[in-house]
Amino acid sequence: MRTNEHIVKRYDEELAELKKEILAMGGIVEKMIADAMRALIDGNGDLARSVIQYDREVNRKELSVDSMAVNILAKRQPVARDLRLLTMAMKVNTDLERIGDTAVNISERSLELLEEPPLKPYVDLPRMSALTQTMVKQALDSFVEGNVKLAQTVIASDDEIDALYQQIFRELLTHMMGDAKTITRAIRLLFIAKYLERIADHATNIAEMVTYLIEGEDVRHLDSR
Repeated sequence: MRTNEHIVKRYDEELAELKKEILAMGGIVEKMIADAMRALIDGNGDLARSVIQYDREVNRKELSVDSMAVNILAKRQPVARDLRLLTMAMKVNTDLERIGDTAVNISERSLELLEEPPLKPYVDLPRMSALTQTMVKQALDSFVEGNVKLAQTVIASDDEIDALYQQIFRELLTHMMGDAKTITRAIRLLFIAKYLERIADHATNIAEMVTYLIEGEDVRHLDSR
């Protein structure tokens, strides 16, 4: 007969395994973001295509995490904070899968851009990409560690992403107004900036859920209350 101590130990192990799987998935999507941007900067079509191939692995990870979470819910029937943790894990899983999809979108636009001469030197887009990667990593670390301070750092970084997007938008708009031949390339670059902004939004979603998990305060949509 299993003792309560054994049951609790196994339950903790299952939660640890779930978090480990989420971190592994996070590591893949971080690499996808970095490689997608590197493909654009270096003009590396093979690298862009490899990012697209990673999408299948992210999808497999999503199914694995969901299955693990559902099994824990069914077997353990957790309540209170543990229930919130598992519910949040499934939401984080969804955000990560969407980040992977968005990295694929960046790679697709990069492949299109590689067919033409570069419109301009890439300065702000790499900065934006580096910051989004940091936000994703910090958001996941805050989830695994239960670190509210780190989560709040992610939330604060979203304003910097928005500012970078607006700066890129204005610069590309200037190019389009000055030369109609640049419109197609400028729009594709603008799509990439928008994709990066979307990734940052997903990282912010995770950070906001961490705040709710630890402090019980829902900080989403505060400006609309």
